[in-house]
Amino acid sequence: MKNTFVLIMIVLSTVSCDQNLSSLKTFGTMGKELQILKKEQETELFSYEGKGCLTHMWFGGDLNGHEDMSIRVYVDGEEQASIDMELFLGHGIGFKDSYAPWGTELMGNMGRTSGIYNTYKIPFSKKVRITAQLSTNADVSEREPTFWWIIRGTENLPVVFNGIRLPDNAKLKLHKLENYTAEPLEEFTMADIEGAGMIYQVSMEAEGLRDTDHWKDLSFMESCIRAYEGGSTEPMFVSSGLEDYFLGTYYFNTGRYTNRLAGLTHFDTEKREFSAYRFHVDDPIFFQDGLRLTNRCGEKIGDKVFHDPPQTRYTVYTWAYEW
Repeated sequence: MKNTFVLIMIVLSTVSCDQNLSSLKTFGTMGKELQILKKEQETELFSYEGKGCLTHMWFGGDLNGHEDMSIRVYVDGEEQASIDMELFLGHGIGFKDSYAPWGTELMGNMGRTSGIYNTYKIPFSKKVRITAQLSTNADVSEREPTFWWIIRGTENLPVVFNGIRLPDNAKLKLHKLENYTAEPLEEFTMADIEGAGMIYQVSMEAEGLRDTDHWKDLSFMESCIRAYEGGSTEPMFVSSGLEDYFLGTYYFNTGRYTNRLAGLTHFDTEKREFSAYRFHVDDPIFFQDGLRLTNRCGEKIGDKVFHDPPQTRYTVYTWAYEW
């Protein structure tokens, strides 16, 4: 009887898989060696109607000086893009750092200012539209940049992490905190998200604003990341330090690294700068009743202040699936 039950389950599973496979259809497009990017308006790169999931974007060209161009993803006819990212920051790279090649399964930079890619899973129910636009301060006095791109996705493809299929109404959204100057020991909100969902990725660009040529000028990295769910005043501590959150240690004392979970994409001790990314694909942070994610400029626990943090300027991209 037990063997019969197992066989039935295998057959049902196979039938279910066949039904899902029969509805899958891959779509995509590309652009090759075009001078179409503008400062004053968006350029549409791709538009697709139906239900599906974007799975790949790649951008190339002579983009030196245009690392801050905007890539926008409009889902299901929304007027304001739920994903509006600068090219480099949207791939975890701060301070326009063109170090290459580096790459993981999820994103990378293969050619300094060209060959920037990701495999973010961006679901949509009815329609998706992707645009690009140069920043308002872009220098195009001599020539407009030449641009290449690849965009691909699959109809009816579910988003699955750790064996958990996200709800069909899940949307990937980007929350941004840009050029925020925090005072020493100030706790500030990086993202305040409503409803239920899952944190997907956090990228940060940070710069300590005090220069005394002392290691304590980097002590803004003592901060612990905190998460507050459902309006709670008691946090869940997500890290024991800022560099710890990005899987580094001792103020990133071993320098650059990149892997599937985390990476340090820019580090300049003399300028007190770093940029880093952290994915929560294999280390999920789920929430059911809203989530407020915070950082602190340095750290104080109890009566202990950890060293002497300076004023620090932050830009933070927090990506979350929401439903």
